[in-house]
Amino acid sequence: MSKKISWGLCLLAVLLLVAPVIGFGQEKTPAPAPQSAPAGAPAGKATAPEPAKAPKPAVDPKQVLQKMCEFLKNQPQFSFKAEVTDDQVYAGGRKLQYGQEITASFRRPDKLRLDGTGDQESKLLIFDGKTLTLYDKDKNHYASLEAAGDIDAALDKAYKEYGLKVGLAELGSNRLAEHASQGLTNSLYVGESKVRGVPCHHLAFDKENVHYQLWIEAGDQPLLRKVVVTQKKLPGSPQWTAYLSDWNFSPQLADNLFIFTPPEGAQKIKFMPVKPGKTPAPQKAKPKKKGGKS
Repeated sequence: MSKKISWGLCLLAVLLLVAPVIGFGQEKTPAPAPQSAPAGAPAGKATAPEPAKAPKPAVDPKQVLQKMCEFLKNQPQFSFKAEVTDDQVYAGGRKLQYGQEITASFRRPDKLRLDGTGDQESKLLIFDGKTLTLYDKDKNHYASLEAAGDIDAALDKAYKEYGLKVGLAELGSNRLAEHASQGLTNSLYVGESKVRGVPCHHLAFDKENVHYQLWIEAGDQPLLRKVVVTQKKLPGSPQWTAYLSDWNFSPQLADNLFIFTPPEGAQKIKFMPVKPGKTPAPQKAKPKKKGGKS
């Protein structure tokens, strides 16, 4: 009997479908009040008002996101680290938060590796250009599927046939900008803020069931620094949050980094296919926590 293997903590990170479609209205700026004469000025003589400062042009969240997508698309290889927290809702709408640390490496057109260690699960995802493999470190079993082609082809096949969707892996997609134009009902440029000391553009987006917030670094390198995904219609509105750091665009990525070698005693199992017309059901939360990082 086939066993199902998935990467639960990342299933909430449907990162690609977060491009702005409709912007929220902006409040009008009230006219400045007349300036009074400075103290000591001769009575009856008006002082010349200071020239009004031109308002900053409105920032289009779509353009900010597009710039990030294009920047990543033009990188032949890159790596980063992510600190992920995931809300799990159990009886009575109570929430528990679990953590996971992920190291991600990409080499275009057809290599990726995501190595995660966390409270609930620790897993490794590798694509070598021919085979996509997901390894469960805790259970010491793995599943593989043949997926010749580039990163996009492998991720598309994994999702369509087996319901496997790993959001952070999609940062290596060549179609990141294309997917980012789908499905949103609202978008908003919140303003500038800092994420762990890094100045960022804070963006917010809505889909029917999901609310997204993105923090993209302001400057020459529009890097994604933080993501918050809120499941609006699920009980308790659980959130998935990721802080991204240690971006490197000239990493030393050895060829064997993208080759999966089964550890001693590892059992090979099969992915469970998704039935036609159905999407994978979300995993049920368990208010039980094993030792690990948080």
